[in-house]
This record gives sequence, structure tokens and C-alpha cells, in this order.
Amino acid sequence: MELTAIHTIVEQNAAALTAELSWLSLVIHTRLELHFEQETPYQSIDELRPPDIENEEGTYAAFVQKMNLNTAERLVLILGLVPHIKPETLDILLTKNKEYDRRYSEFGGVLLEGHLGLIPTAETAMFILAGDDLVKRLRYHYIFAENHVFATEQVMKSTVTKKVGPWLNSIWMVADEYIGALIHSTPYHPAYSPDFPAQLIITQLEWEDIVLSKNTAEHLQEIRDWIAQEHVLMHDLGLGKLLKPGYKSLFYGPPGTGKTMTAALLGKSTNKSVYKIDLSMVVSKYIGETEKNLAKVFDQAAKRDWILFFDEADSLFGKRTQMNSANDRYGNQEIGYLLQRIEDFPGVVILASNLKENIDEAFTRRFQSMVAFSMPEVEERYTLWEQSFSTKLPLDPTIDLWTIAEKYEVSGGVMINVVRKATLRAVTHQQKTISQKELETAIHQELQKEGIILN
Repeated sequence: MELTAIHTIVEQNAAALTAELSWLSLVIHTRLELHFEQETPYQSIDELRPPDIENEEGTYAAFVQKMNLNTAERLVLILGLVPHIKPETLDILLTKNKEYDRRYSEFGGVLLEGHLGLIPTAETAMFILAGDDLVKRLRYHYIFAENHVFATEQVMKSTVTKKVGPWLNSIWMVADEYIGALIHSTPYHPAYSPDFPAQLIITQLEWEDIVLSKNTAEHLQEIRDWIAQEHVLMHDLGLGKLLKPGYKSLFYGPPGTGKTMTAALLGKSTNKSVYKIDLSMVVSKYIGETEKNLAKVFDQAAKRDWILFFDEADSLFGKRTQMNSANDRYGNQEIGYLLQRIEDFPGVVILASNLKENIDEAFTRRFQSMVAFSMPEVEERYTLWEQSFSTKLPLDPTIDLWTIAEKYEVSGGVMINVVRKATLRAVTHQQKTISQKELETAIHQELQKEGIILN
């Protein structure tokens, strides 16, 4: 996005947010006046109508309209933004109860190290909405439930501040990932964490930058064709009654042959985000946590049309174990849950494995394609070497690249490491080209890492 466009969006959002913050501030002061039975022109905060942003431009106004938020939901949304954009708005809630020499418990909120202001909790939001009116408090509980859009879309960071505590004691703050989306139109991407064990993967490469065998290229094109034509097949031609939704593919081959990079490139070329599932974080020792964490990933991916990529899938989708213990039975239940979610997923799922034989046949039967990523042949290695080095610091023109390609059977991943080593050494020594000795030294060092010793 151009800088001028970003500035325009920021200005539009600033106008909408300024009005929204003024409204919130008035509501908070009115709530306190009502709570302490002080003089106020209002009988209820319901009299304080929110600013009209229906015709406002900018990402904040668009978000409110897209989510179809009512007055109460808008109020707690802007409350959750306050710590990010105007923390002093909540300073009035730091007032102490002189009788007990402590803060008013009904105000909620927490103080965090390194931040001088009040961090609102769900209790803070509930107090602003309902005060001590129990009927209203019960009426507004739905906003903080797990099935509300704030939770399902992970708009709010609702971390409980203590392991054991009241439900409304959780922090009520807009999640970091949404700040950019609400303020200056940065695309939403959830943060990688134990609660969301998936990581966005991207690549700077284009299709013309990768070297693939004809068979592999054809299989990948089929996935791209499915993404482009799925609606035609499933809806226009009516095949949705017969075919399961989505597309499942297995990428298999030795490490360094480009499986992860190709998955990222598929997303880039089809304008879809690709999220890699960290299986080491997925498998939890706590029963039920695996399903819970994966459900968050699958639900988000389905809503936002992401591609899901399971790396080293044989560690979880490999040959099933004998059920000799309760742990084994639960492990197989986890696998069964994963398999069902993958089967029902309406988008593209890619599983990657070093060996096709490691994947249980119960899974392989469900793949629409199985794409082999083999070690590059001599011709492919030659092409890769040719296009890998910087034109500003190239290989010495006397190097016979064909001989290098014939002599060293290495993967694309190894080549990238060689390029890094050899180029770094040449830059350090202020050379204008990379010599054959430096190139081969770097190759030998990389092969030694894999246990291959060359004379």
C-alpha cells in the first residue's frame, strides 16, 4: 500500500476513533456519577448514543459495520482499544476507596508491570455497561462468551490474570494482531502461540524462480486449478453433493527439496495466506487441549480461506500404534480427530513428509494428490546454481558450473546455505567475485553437516 493511502486511512480512523473515545469517556464518567449517586443530567448510560459512523470511511468504521456490532458491543470494543491508543482515558478508574484504602473492586482492571495505566478486564467492561444492576449484568454476559464474535474471531486478548479467578477477571483488550487492521489496514494475522499453534509462512520467490520436475509441476498446477475452479465444480456443476469440500495433498521427499517453500508459493500465487501447523506444540499432554488448540486453527482457517500446511506430518499421521495403554488410545483419538477435521476442512490442506511410506494408508487414501519432491537431477542442479547467486557478486566466470552440478548431489536447501556462506566470505574479504575454492569449501562444509565427508 502506498504511503499516501496509509496516511489517508490513518486520518479517517483517527476521526472515527476520536469520536468513539469521547463517547466512551462520557459513558465512564456518567456511570461513575450514577454509581455514586452524584448529580448527573442522565438517568441511564443508555441515553448516551454512540457516534454515527455509518457513513464514515476507514478500517475502524468498516470493521464495526462488518461485524454488525450493537451499542454495547461497540462500547466494549473501544474500551479494549484504549490501552493501545489512549490509556489515560481509564485513569479515573484508578480512584481508591478511602474506606478500605484500595481500588474499587467493582471497577475491575489490572495493573501490569511496565505500564502505568489501567488494563481493563471483562469486569471493567461489565461495570461500564451495567453498573451494579444484576439483570443487566446477566443480559450482557453473552458478549464475553466463547461463542461471541469477539472470541471466535479472536478480536480480544482475554487472558486470565490468575490461574484461578472469576470469569470476568480476564484481560479485556484488543489483540495485538487486530491493532494494525483497525488502525491502518494491515492484514490480520494471529500470533503464533501455544493457544494458536500455527505460523504464517511467506516467500519472496515467484514460480519462475523454482526448478521442478515435469510431474511435480503438473501436480502443483492441479492444486492451483482447483483453487481457481472449485466454485464451478462444487456449485455451478452441482458436484458438491458428491465431492467432499476442499483439497488435500501430500508433499513428500527428502529435506531441503522445497516442500515448505512451494506451499508458501502456492498461497502467494493464489492470494491466500498459508499457515504452518507446529505439530510439536499441537500434541499436548493435557487431554482435550490438542482438540481445543487445533479447533481454533481450523475454525479461523475455514472462515478466512487459508491454506493449512502440516510439516513433518509423519510424526503425527504415521503408522498407528498398538493400543497398549490409555495414552496410546488417547493418541489415536487425537489422530482420529485431526483426520476428521482435515476431511471436513473446506479449503486446501497440505501435509509434508520425508517419506511417503511413513504415512498411514488410512490417510493417503484421502489425498487428492501426492506430490513427489525429489533431489534435483544434474540439469536441475545446474539451473539452480546458475540463478542462485547475486548478479552484484557473481561466481567467478571461470567456474565450470556443469562440473559442480555433476560432482555434488545436493538439494536446493543445501544450495541456499552454500550461497549464504560463500557470498558472506567474499563480502568479508571485499572480493568482486566468488572463487571456485570458496564455492567448493562451502559445499563441503554443508555436506559435513549431513555426515558426508569428501576428500
